Amino acid sequence: MFKKIAGFFSNDLAIDLGTANTLVFMRGKGVIVNEPSVVAVINSRGNRKVLAVGQEAKDMLGKTPGNIEAIRPMRDGVIADFDITEAMLRYFIQKAHKRKSFIKPRIIICIPTGITPVEKRAVKEAAESAGAREVYLIEEPMAAGIGAGLPITEPVGSMVVDIGGGTTEVAVISLSGIVRAKSIRVAGDKMDIAIMQYIKRKYNLAIGERTAERIKIEIGSAYIEEGEGEQTTEVKGRDLIEGKPVTVQITAAEIRESLKEPISQIIEGIKNTLELTPPELAGDIVDNGIVLTGGGALLRNFDKLIQKETGVPVIVAEDPLSCVVMGAGKSLETLDKLKNVFIDIS
Repeated sequence: MFKKIAGFFSNDLAIDLGTANTLVFMRGKGVIVNEPSVVAVINSRGNRKVLAVGQEAKDMLGKTPGNIEAIRPMRDGVIADFDITEAMLRYFIQKAHKRKSFIKPRIIICIPTGITPVEKRAVKEAAESAGAREVYLIEEPMAAGIGAGLPITEPVGSMVVDIGGGTTEVAVISLSGIVRAKSIRVAGDKMDIAIMQYIKRKYNLAIGERTAERIKIEIGSAYIEEGEGEQTTEVKGRDLIEGKPVTVQITAAEIRESLKEPISQIIEGIKNTLELTPPELAGDIVDNGIVLTGGGALLRNFDKLIQKETGVPVIVAEDPLSCVVMGAGKSLETLDKLKNVFIDIS
């Protein structure tokens, strides 16, 4: 009886608990939360108290006084700070349910393919502690494949490359299962770090993560086609020699140079996965192409560079940023039909 009442009042959720952003899908409503995975805490006498979560906390990054810290509790797709992740999940669940804390929903959470059983259990326990009634785990490339509309339940090979903030997930899917997969801990965050290091090395200029991300979005590219013009952007930071604020002009070619290493690591991971794919499924991938999802799919001409390097057609998903959470949401709505896609860690 109680389970029926709980099921009646609760609105089930799918959560893409990303390193950079957290998206929440509510059954019947679609994506209702899309905020940075950042928590601001105030340290008082050895105790940490949550001050802000999401966009409000991200706005504090690099700008906080000594007793306030802006934390990203997810690193490389896994929980780096359990207590803060739990607080962040609780905030997003309550926000999704208009702060009705008595509601205990069923939750599907997306996880990277390469994490350990201990890390999987940590995600499940964090969600349970944050108020979930039941927790299901689904691997990110599987959710991305469902969200992109790929025929994941059919005997056809589909290849998904999900480039997130902390990890790049490469997977070949067939018959509701992952046949080959590779989780690369190189993605959007490592690209931002590469930009920061390049500018520091070339210009003796210190910039923050938010500035690096802005540069990547504005003028970042993986490849330049003949006839394309080069863009520039103004970058403000602190001169490491004189210690004063300065402004420099950065070109797209310089950013492309800075991104060479993380991009080559991602492409190498894609090639390795293709090499290990069974011939019949590899033939399907050559026919149907590789599907790119995640924020990294939006890096200009990344799809063209992957196609050039692999010789396989590459398609960017229609809505790459929300593909994973939309796929998890679809599986939430058809739990019985897609039950084979969930991970059992009991």
